[in-house]
Amino acid sequence: MIGDKEIVQIPDVHSNGGDNVKRKNFIERLFHAPFGNHHAATKYLTMALIILLVWALLYATLDQEVVPGEQLFMLLMLTILSSICGWLVSLIKLPSLLGMLICGIFMRNVGLFEVSGVYLIIVNIIREIALCVILLEAGLGLDASTLKRLSFVVARLAIMPCLTETIATAVAIHFLMNMPWIWGLLLGSILSAVTPAVVIPSLLSLKEKGYGEKKGISTLVIAASSIDDIVAVSIFSVLLGIIFSEGDLLQSIIQGPVEIAIGLVAGVIWGIICACFPHREEDHLVIKRSLMVGGGGLVAVLIGDKYGYSGSGPLASIILSFIASLCWKWQGWSNEYNPVADVYDELWILLQPLLFGLIGTDIVFDRVDKSAILNALGVLAFGLSIRFITCCIILIGANLNMKEIIFVNLAWLPKATVQATLGPIALGLATKNNVFAAIPLAENVLTIAVLSILLTAPVGAIGIALGGPRLLSKDDTIDGVKDKKNQQNMVEIENAH
Repeated sequence: MIGDKEIVQIPDVHSNGGDNVKRKNFIERLFHAPFGNHHAATKYLTMALIILLVWALLYATLDQEVVPGEQLFMLLMLTILSSICGWLVSLIKLPSLLGMLICGIFMRNVGLFEVSGVYLIIVNIIREIALCVILLEAGLGLDASTLKRLSFVVARLAIMPCLTETIATAVAIHFLMNMPWIWGLLLGSILSAVTPAVVIPSLLSLKEKGYGEKKGISTLVIAASSIDDIVAVSIFSVLLGIIFSEGDLLQSIIQGPVEIAIGLVAGVIWGIICACFPHREEDHLVIKRSLMVGGGGLVAVLIGDKYGYSGSGPLASIILSFIASLCWKWQGWSNEYNPVADVYDELWILLQPLLFGLIGTDIVFDRVDKSAILNALGVLAFGLSIRFITCCIILIGANLNMKEIIFVNLAWLPKATVQATLGPIALGLATKNNVFAAIPLAENVLTIAVLSILLTAPVGAIGIALGGPRLLSKDDTIDGVKDKKNQQNMVEIENAH
């Protein structure tokens, strides 16, 4: 009994020994638990069936747009097959995103996926929505006390490894491939950016299990990664402007600090607004708060892209969700009870196959210069080695042991979305402006960018998933938190009855 109410006992649908089950007829037994304990299989099959229903609805309204061979059909098939491949890879205890990446790579390189025209815009919007969801989820999971304690380390980790990898890459490519220094720095700025779309889901998965939570490692890496990207993209913009003499150089130089300022201010303001509206005693509170946070994050990302401040949107998304979550805790929620975070967990499950499938489609083997592969591998290895050393030096005074320092370096390894976006830009400008001398240099940049995705995204994701439980200490109180949350869910079910 709780108060004057009796707890509703939820029957175990997987039990085979109860008298009630024995008394059921054949049809009732058949549908009592049709798939037994195969939760993972049914989860992905359910997702595939939902997507199939979406296709049927689209076919009923758009007709030829969704038949095999058309671009919308390709997009739906990418989502379904990525979900299936992700599930298959998870069966061998590897990150599901690895299967999704492989699916995208395969479909693009055998000619099963190719989009153009308006569908390029649709694909880009889908990417932005998926990235926004994972950034908001990251912000909702940040720990304020840990962030305050590690703020100085976050700043150093966000800037120094990025700069040293950029310089190291320039040195390596200058001597190995005889490229000009400025082109080497351009490539270095592309390679030095981390990929939140790969890093954040992997870290949140470990965070949920309690790994590294005592020292706030997920908070440290997630917070630093958002600033790291802004620094890298800002350097890239300045160097691109110098090489092709496009735009105002001074504006390019100050754009990085301006993006950080815009992201901080916009995130704080909207986060406070989300804390005040809706009122905590309103009906449908979770839905309204989820829409306020999600709408604000998506607007920040899309508006930032539209006006050329692409780094401000992701930063604003993380900050606004962090500020809102912090204020909600003061209003009565807690780390254990944040249903808005649960909403974005579910959204991420739906969007994850599409995002990583699309990242895989950015890898086109025809773009890779086969003769440059060995030198390109040398460039990648040297740049990552210098980054590793820099991270170790920065983290030595951060109260982390060597295993934890190694894990942070693994978390910094994956490269994907930024490299796929920035890699082709120089070649496109060189071709468009008929700068023939720059075309071979730009092709080398693209080759190494593609190789960096192909090698580091899967290796990094596997390293985080397998290395986390071995390199990080586990906070056993997390299991207690889960039990408490399950008890709360039981009480909610009891109250509903």
